[in-house]
Amino acid sequence: MSIEKLKPAAAQHVSVYAPYYPQANKRAILPLAIGLYQEGVLEGQRNIEGGESIPFVATWNVSTLPADLCRCRMQFDGNADLSYEIRMANFEFVDFLIDVILNFKRARMADFSQGFYRKLLRLDD
Repeated sequence: MSIEKLKPAAAQHVSVYAPYYPQANKRAILPLAIGLYQEGVLEGQRNIEGGESIPFVATWNVSTLPADLCRCRMQFDGNADLSYEIRMANFEFVDFLIDVILNFKRARMADFSQGFYRKLLRLDD
């Protein structure tokens, strides 16, 4: 799914998630982030400082409840050996998707935040 072609989620889906995002800048992006979440897939590029970007495909299960667990799988460079999986609450994952959209608006590159990768690689455990 291309972020440029994202359609905002319906108001009833957004209203369920809205209490989890008190910040105005996140609430403004929330309809697009939930629209992306409902797609269940994102193709992007992991930006490597001083090197070439690495393509990835992220897939996840979709649920309507913010507190349900989301299982996200990422595969880098089309290589099964470079696959990772993480579980977190849907509202937390949607927060990371908000960051993806904000990053895309700034850098024109679909990529997750440093915080997401730290969690994915369990660097903070």
